[in-house]
Amino acid sequence: MPATIYLHWAATPYTWVRSGLYHTIISGDGRLNRLHAYSVDLPAHTWRRNSNSVALSCACMGGQPDPWTMPPTEAQLEAMCREAARITVSWGWSAGDISLQTVMTHAEAASNRDGRWMHDNYGPVIWGGSGERWDFLQLSRNGPPTGGDELRQRIRRYLSEPEAAPSSRLEFRRARTMKARGRELAVELDANGTSWALAAELLELYEIPYEWEASRRRILIGSLDVAPTFQDDQVQPSVGWPLFEMGLQRGDAPLILRGIVRENRAWCPVLEFAEEFGISVSFEPFMLWERRGG
Repeated sequence: MPATIYLHWAATPYTWVRSGLYHTIISGDGRLNRLHAYSVDLPAHTWRRNSNSVALSCACMGGQPDPWTMPPTEAQLEAMCREAARITVSWGWSAGDISLQTVMTHAEAASNRDGRWMHDNYGPVIWGGSGERWDFLQLSRNGPPTGGDELRQRIRRYLSEPEAAPSSRLEFRRARTMKARGRELAVELDANGTSWALAAELLELYEIPYEWEASRRRILIGSLDVAPTFQDDQVQPSVGWPLFEMGLQRGDAPLILRGIVRENRAWCPVLEFAEEFGISVSFEPFMLWERRGG
């Protein structure tokens, strides 16, 4: 199948995050939870349409018995469409490439609205389906059944109008050193007091094999003892710097963490790195010790 982006809602509370189902889950506040590299296929997000595709899902519509007690938030819709726009830019697409054939809601995919008859119609009843999936048929309770068209229009708008620069780009305020494995590690503190270090220096310090893919701004980790925990403080695009991803060299390419590319160097939050790689930490002063079990 040609490359396609599928837009879902997870039928969950706003804070739900689980790996293996979607490439990115958007929390109720608009936070992006990147779980898998966009370059890999996941097996179970859109029936018979999982190949050569990316799945974005909003954690919402989990109200019981009425799903509309947890509707998609405006922050979620904006974040999802902006992320879809970023993906299409990385693929070399323009606004003219956004169509029903390239960006679909799960409601539209379930009903084969793109003209590709992939399966029986399990989409909305108003489109002749069984009603099993109706993600983004509407964007609000009792709204018109034009959710897919509205979302695609948003994505086209974000592509036509370059994303505005953030009002305040994350800045490093103070250079210092800290102890890590008994050695001196150079770090930078931002305005929030978060410590950042060069990803390559941390990986080399802990003897973790890696490969830097510059074209994809990605670090691939060759380790069998890392199980990503998907911290909810994952670095967001709002920091204002290009982001890089650190992921495992595994079939489903799970992301370990994200960081920023500043002055052509990859930086990551030190504490998040420690949490993801099972490194013991002590505070006052902040120090990293050995990997637990490593």
